[in-house]
Amino acid sequence: MSLSFLACLAAACVMTSAASAAPAGKSRNFDHTVQTVDPVGRLFGFSSSPVGRSTVSFPGNHRPGTIVINTRERRLYLVVGNGQAIRYGIGVGRDGMTWAGTTRVSAKREWPDWTPPEQMRRRQPGLPRHMPGGPDNPLGARALYLGSSLYRIHGSNEPETIGQAVSSGCFRLTNDDVIDLYNRVPVGATVIVTR
Repeated sequence: MSLSFLACLAAACVMTSAASAAPAGKSRNFDHTVQTVDPVGRLFGFSSSPVGRSTVSFPGNHRPGTIVINTRERRLYLVVGNGQAIRYGIGVGRDGMTWAGTTRVSAKREWPDWTPPEQMRRRQPGLPRHMPGGPDNPLGARALYLGSSLYRIHGSNEPETIGQAVSSGCFRLTNDDVIDLYNRVPVGATVIVTR
């Protein structure tokens, strides 16, 4: 290889890494780290979630765009209309940490930072005070904040926990599924949580 070729290659690497660096005060996008399934895998029914996303019959009088969470089933339904919904597998709150009610999506964040509340840090002393967003952050790729509460619908870097009762009251999806949901749901959407 010629010296000029190596110099050009080195310059391209520097330009690429500079272009991918986050602007000051902004978080980086880690979407390339999200596990998804290739089209061939989808053809054979494989999913990055142990509980695959699917469109299902969903009778009722909910408006399209409404999120209905059934903690007993460990499923989240996004109503799309015409008696149908998109069903997602979710992880739910541990015993004693489930809740029910109606709220709205109050905010949305990509690769959100995580600041565990004081009561959570008391229960789990090893937790950090703050963790920046990224692939190692427990909130995963996206978060939909629920009303003025501490609860969220968020991604997870532990897909094996989907379908389990493992959280402190939040609802977790695989990162692939939470990105899909995030792109479909606006701020202000109604969220109905049932036990």
